[in-house]
Amino acid sequence: MSQSTQTTAEVVVVDYGLGNLRSVTRGLERAGAGVTLVDDPGALDSADGIVLPGVGAFSEGMENAGPFRAALADAADEGTPLFGICLGMQMLLTTSEEADHAGQGEAEGLDLIPGTNRRFSEGQKVPHMGWNSLDVQRDHPLVDGIDSVASETPRADGTARGGSVDGQYAYFVHSYYAAPEDDHAVVATTDYEQAFPSIVADESGTVFGTQFHPEKSGETGLRILRNFVDICTA
Repeated sequence: MSQSTQTTAEVVVVDYGLGNLRSVTRGLERAGAGVTLVDDPGALDSADGIVLPGVGAFSEGMENAGPFRAALADAADEGTPLFGICLGMQMLLTTSEEADHAGQGEAEGLDLIPGTNRRFSEGQKVPHMGWNSLDVQRDHPLVDGIDSVASETPRADGTARGGSVDGQYAYFVHSYYAAPEDDHAVVATTDYEQAFPSIVADESGTVFGTQFHPEKSGETGLRILRNFVDICTA
């Protein structure tokens, strides 16, 4: 009898009505996580890690995710790994120019990574859509694995840990990009007529996000999701 793949982390995916839930869930499961979709903020308490996915407009995302605001802040304070994807990453910041551009006034983000989301320069084609490369700026477990020792220790399913994604390609769909106040929050950048942050993280390193969709980014995305699972069990 073949042995089933052992899950190494219990991850919750926040269901607030604006995420690619099926793709994200499937990607996390491939990475070795046990996944639960949650629409109750109280369900975040017992998670090894939290994923905040998202597609669509910033103001709508923050309105829908409003009931989760306090629970997400508490999880971040407690050091629970929190991974924002695409719009979910932008929502980790303080605010966004998108609401003003849409005539909706100012929309307040989660403010877990101080900064704003800016629209690409006038004349640039938006959305930035398709495959583009990652330029890793500094070490972080999401791109490099936990550490050299962990990288040499296989996961429960026998796959290798870690491995830098520097120079690898990921899949993007967005018209705004994160501009953190602290340059150290930038883990990786991508060039689209200008360099913009494509992976960001807070000072503690446990709140982070990708502007691209790892669940749609082939082996590069799977490596990042596996690194996330490793972070959740570190």
